[in-house]
Amino acid sequence: MLDELKSRLRITWNEEDKELEKLIKRSESYLSELTGATFDLEKEEWPKELLLERCRYVYNNAADEFERNFADELKRLILLVALGKVGTKGHENVP
Repeated sequence: MLDELKSRLRITWNEEDKELEKLIKRSESYLSELTGATFDLEKEEWPKELLLERCRYVYNNAADEFERNFADELKRLILLVALGKVGTKGHENVP
């Protein structure tokens, strides 16, 4: 995922890798919290695309614009989770 994000951001250096990895994890948490689901980002392209876009917005100090600009896509993701077409609802590992 890191390489895909760096490609999207056109980053060719490695000095920011740790911060970018944190950004990816925070964006994963954001999508999970928003939808109540977890995603297999290796297999599910739609959530991965939204994750990368959110990372791009946050990296460029425009996080406040992400939800507004991607409102339709986020609603679609929530609907697809509700229909069981993407993601895994809930947290199976929680007792």
